[in-house]
Amino acid sequence: MDGGSGIIRLGRNLPENIKEVNILLTHLHLDHIMGLGYFSPLYDPDCKVKIWGPSGSMESFISKLMRYFSPPLFPVRLKELPADIQINEIENTTFNINDITVISEYICHPGPTVGYRCEIDNIIISYMPDHEPLLGSSNFPNSAEWCSGFNIAKEADLLFHDAQYDSAEYDRRIGWGHCSIKDAIEFGNLSKVKKMVLFHHDPTNSDEQLEAMFNENVENKNLNFVVVMGKENDVFFL
Repeated sequence: MDGGSGIIRLGRNLPENIKEVNILLTHLHLDHIMGLGYFSPLYDPDCKVKIWGPSGSMESFISKLMRYFSPPLFPVRLKELPADIQINEIENTTFNINDITVISEYICHPGPTVGYRCEIDNIIISYMPDHEPLLGSSNFPNSAEWCSGFNIAKEADLLFHDAQYDSAEYDRRIGWGHCSIKDAIEFGNLSKVKKMVLFHHDPTNSDEQLEAMFNENVENKNLNFVVVMGKENDVFFL
């Protein structure tokens, strides 16, 4: 899911017998692709790398991706990478990766952006790192009608969701494409998820500030689903 700095460590720790990798990109903002050029399977001629990402109305996904893989942003062009690379443009699309059914849907965020819903063995994992559910619906969070991302998150066992701001910060940044912790929790409640991981933290906030934001919005709120603050190296079992 996406290609931020963490994908570099992933590449270094993949077993050697892995010869096919699928990368699901939600969009092409730099923080979601900054590690992509350093992902080691892209330099393995025996590896197939399938990259999935949202189609745009004005410019294709592959042409935008090629701009990242070109000077002055990156020294190696996409066509020069040794791996067998397949680019897949998606919209509101359903497709399969082995036994996983993946559903993508456009969501509220500047530029073409999708959320992903992955279903396998009756387990649902949903992923929306950049999402502003308050936009697009005049009755959020009271109704699912016209609610961005609802179909992706509905009854998910595990939802990873944007929670970049506290309420005061969000009021000054409406339309920037991100979510307050308060709105994220209300979105999780509306979607009837079982567990929600709040992430895509503002990098200017310290751990202490994040903990205070979490405590203010989650502690003693009598929620009917589990909410946790995402941390580096977290592992989740379903």
